[in-house]
Amino acid sequence: MIDLNDYFYYVHVIDKQGFSAAAKALNIPKSKLSRHVAKLEQRLDVQLIQRTSRHFKITEAGQVFYIHAKALIEEMEVAESVMQRRKGELSGQVTLSCSVGVAQFAIKNLLIDFLQKYPNIELVQQVTNQAIDMVSSGIDLAIRGHNEPLPESNLIQRHLAEVSWHLFASPAYLERKGQIQTPDDLPKQQALKLGWQPSSGHWTLQNGDGVKKNISFTPLLCSDDISTLKQAAIDGMGVVSLPNYTCKDAIASGELVRILPEWISGTAQLSLLTPTRRGHSSAVHALKDYLTKEFRRYV
Repeated sequence: MIDLNDYFYYVHVIDKQGFSAAAKALNIPKSKLSRHVAKLEQRLDVQLIQRTSRHFKITEAGQVFYIHAKALIEEMEVAESVMQRRKGELSGQVTLSCSVGVAQFAIKNLLIDFLQKYPNIELVQQVTNQAIDMVSSGIDLAIRGHNEPLPESNLIQRHLAEVSWHLFASPAYLERKGQIQTPDDLPKQQALKLGWQPSSGHWTLQNGDGVKKNISFTPLLCSDDISTLKQAAIDGMGVVSLPNYTCKDAIASGELVRILPEWISGTAQLSLLTPTRRGHSSAVHALKDYLTKEFRRYV
């Protein structure tokens, strides 16, 4: 008799590239996974996974079976999703990955609004500036910022927004150092740099006429954390280039001012990535649609 649990657990073991990782993700004992996979191999009379205490490798037969087993699991998820949408009920779990800056400044309120609209959906948010493998990490959706087109991959890419970067400083800093009238005034300023590498940096400025200026600087502070750089600028430590949406509240309160408003210091694209799958749960579809529709309003 076919036990669909065997299929479900087997797919998760392969997706997570190991029994320990899959057990942790599913919050079940590793021994339970091993029993289900062993039972599956016994019923099929074929070895699906070569495993020792140190190595984990899927066999050729295991790879073929995985493709069909995963398609079956996804079709089951689609079937449940269709029934949930017919009843007007949305539930399930969604795992979303994004950078620290996007989490802190772009989607914090958006996610709260989403959960208030869909109270039966469980949202798991992974916040990291590191590149991750969405499939092996079990990520349903990811928001990524990029200056250049993303490389071709097996991920589906959907444009969310284009974001301008501006230069900011505090009124107290400008009063102490003097007003910044042109890009030529920037090299003598204290600079704050996004990125932890403590090397010299540069800003590439562009105005509405397409004129570009490259400004080199030696940063006073380097950080991967936008929040730290923003606070340093508010405290009068220097000039910083940041995405415009991250400083909207500080501009409104007067803690920061935009300098050289006729110039931008960069543009970036924000894209929504999803793994190539035959089907997604209703919860994943709901968050994907909500992000696509509402994201621009929050940035």
